[in-house]
Amino acid sequence: MHALNTWQTWAILAAVFAALTAIFAKVGVEGVNPDFATLIRTVVIIAALVGIVFVTGQSQPLGSLSAKTYVFLVLSGLATGASWVCYFRALKLGQASQVAPIDKLSVVLVALFGVIFLSERLSLRHWLGIALIAVGAVLVSLKR
Repeated sequence: MHALNTWQTWAILAAVFAALTAIFAKVGVEGVNPDFATLIRTVVIIAALVGIVFVTGQSQPLGSLSAKTYVFLVLSGLATGASWVCYFRALKLGQASQVAPIDKLSVVLVALFGVIFLSERLSLRHWLGIALIAVGAVLVSLKR
């Protein structure tokens, strides 16, 4: 299997880009309202995704999507927007090295929500890992 066809490769790339996002955003929010900074970031993302979808031929007719798909994509978009607004405000007020670990508590919440809402099953080893992520995020975020 080609390396770009694995979820692990894409997850690692997501982590790398998320780390760069924190660093670039911390510098970028200096001297600007964090909500306006989020708007600029969002416009860049929209432009990039429009280019990617159309250049790679991945567009679909809007009518081919179910109502359920639309509802959950809209909810996901609203949650993403709220996350970005909160993240940029946190970066405006705190250090990137403290804000990012707390933001990554989303990993813990995804595991919990996956069990509660998606009926996912986690082993004792998984729960231990989730607990370690939570403790680690809190420890890293504490003031020096």
